[in-house]
Amino acid sequence: MKLYNTLTRKKEELKPIVEGQVGVYSCGPTVYWNQHIGNMYAFLSWDFLVRSLRYLGYRVTWVMNITDVGHMTSDEDSGEDKMEKGAKREGISSEEVARIYEKQFLESMDRLNIRRPDKLPRATEHIKEQIELAKKIERNGFAYMTKTGLVFDTAKFADYAKFANLKLEEMEVGRRVEVDREKHHPWDFLLWVTNQPNHKMAWDSPWGRGFPGWHLECTAMSTAYLGEKFDIHTGGIEHIGVHHSNEIAQGYGAFGENTANFWVHNAWLSLKEGKMSKSAGGGVTVQDLVKEGYDPLAFRYLVLQSHFSKGLVFSKKSLKSAEVGLESLREKVKFWMRVTGKKKGKINEKYRLKFEEKISDNLSMAEAMAVVWKVVRSKMDDEDNLATVLDFDRILGLNLGKLMMTEDKIPFEIEKLAKWRESARVQKNWQKADELRKEIEIKGWVLTDENDGYHLKKRND
Repeated sequence: MKLYNTLTRKKEELKPIVEGQVGVYSCGPTVYWNQHIGNMYAFLSWDFLVRSLRYLGYRVTWVMNITDVGHMTSDEDSGEDKMEKGAKREGISSEEVARIYEKQFLESMDRLNIRRPDKLPRATEHIKEQIELAKKIERNGFAYMTKTGLVFDTAKFADYAKFANLKLEEMEVGRRVEVDREKHHPWDFLLWVTNQPNHKMAWDSPWGRGFPGWHLECTAMSTAYLGEKFDIHTGGIEHIGVHHSNEIAQGYGAFGENTANFWVHNAWLSLKEGKMSKSAGGGVTVQDLVKEGYDPLAFRYLVLQSHFSKGLVFSKKSLKSAEVGLESLREKVKFWMRVTGKKKGKINEKYRLKFEEKISDNLSMAEAMAVVWKVVRSKMDDEDNLATVLDFDRILGLNLGKLMMTEDKIPFEIEKLAKWRESARVQKNWQKADELRKEIEIKGWVLTDENDGYHLKKRND
């Protein structure tokens, strides 16, 4: 496996710290609002990464944090606290907001068939680890106190600006808001915040009652579950300049070295108008797509045709094209299932090696999909075609192996009723959903709900 490493600015071969094992940490969601499909683009990218590593034979431990403790809307040390902003908007507590939008995130993962990480630690459940990390940084001489709390002294870390090519002098000249005049430098960042007595989420600490700075949780939880040194840290390109630069600084302050060997970043999913923004109240969710009658796995198929480092310009037109492509692939798999019956095929080694070559080259998923379609159009035996494509689907995650093995083509009318019923279910209109299910049954079809969406099959009676 070769990955582009932001740390070295080049593509490098992955050499695990422990042979045969890979530790992956992904910056997870801040659960103060819905995760839109731009957010889910990143999590799909890391699902492809983890699936690919496992396909290649590595034992992977995947950790992703849930940020349910407040940090500022600027992602620096200024602005309104995100969790409290959500609480004001909803008229409920920060904790209730966190659970609502954590559930929305997990439901979005399930609908997109993103496998759950091995560990999904919440920041609020790891305050002790964060305090211990900050104490270690302070003991090592990398922190000082100001009126706002415990601050990381970036001057003690000579390479602070290197990771993101920061121009610190320009940052100082372009500074618009003075957050804390006691800071040695404007870019020194908070490890523990103590100057907000009315903050709803607060804990006792050696520096006073308060709450952790945003960057602290990722270093604390990644090292708690993966060790002081692990293989891969992932996140969006927006994290490079502040969040990940600060994480790297914390690693050196606490442990004397960078915590991750590889730092891998995804570009954005955007609309023609620009980047989707959760903080500004915008963004299309997976649930929105379902309400409009789209198959969420069509979005997964669409993302497979992009490269995580280049991003994706999203449109409903491209999603509809992806639905057509996905349905064509499904029809081919169902055809093979019908004609081969229980006959077992063999995975074609030539195509498997080509597919493996593409996923191993910095997750070139679009090129890997091209290999899939070469198999579809090949003149191999049907059972070998089926075995090969189902093997690839271990990474694609399109649930091709779950397709019904029946010669009955689902009528358009039944599909339309099923999509209406799914929309009613998402909107929690249970009466309407039940009525539509009964109508489908009267017309001779059975509908069942599963994590990847609804499934239809012909009634046998």
